[in-house]
Amino acid sequence: MNRPDPLMAPHQYKTYSIVAPRSTHFRPATCAETDCPHYLQGWQSAIDEATDLGQGQAYYIRKQSGRRFTEARRADGLTVFTFEAGQECFNSSKHVARLDRPELFLVRDGDHRGNPRGTPVRQHARPADWVEDFAEHQQAIADEHQKG
Repeated sequence: MNRPDPLMAPHQYKTYSIVAPRSTHFRPATCAETDCPHYLQGWQSAIDEATDLGQGQAYYIRKQSGRRFTEARRADGLTVFTFEAGQECFNSSKHVARLDRPELFLVRDGDHRGNPRGTPVRQHARPADWVEDFAEHQQAIADEHQKG
C-alpha cells in the first residue's frame, strides 16, 4: 500500500470507520440467491486430462459432482464439459448474501499503525451520533490549526 508517512504519533490520531464484517453481516448463499451467471446461463470447463490434475478434475465431474453436463473433445485434446443452467457452479461455496443488519459505526484511537494506548473501540448506536462525533473531532482539529 502506498501511504504518506504520518506527521504525528499514532496516539494523536482517531480512526472513524463504517463496517459490515463478513462474519456477522453475511452468510453463505446459493447460486440462485446471488444471480450467479453460471447458474443463470450455464458454463463450460475445459480440462486437460493429460495431467494428473486434469484427470482428477474430470473424474470428479463425471463421478462425484452430481451436475448435469455433456462432454466433447476439442482438437487440442482438452475435454470440454458443458454444464446446463439452473445448477450450482463449482464456486458456490464463495457466494454470500448480505444479512439485514445495520453497519457498525466505529471510532478507535490511533491510525493504521495501531492503537498504542489500547483504548477500546467505541461503537455508536446511531449513525447520526457517529457523524456528530466525527464533525466535532474535525472542528477541534480545525480550531487547533487556526490557533497555530
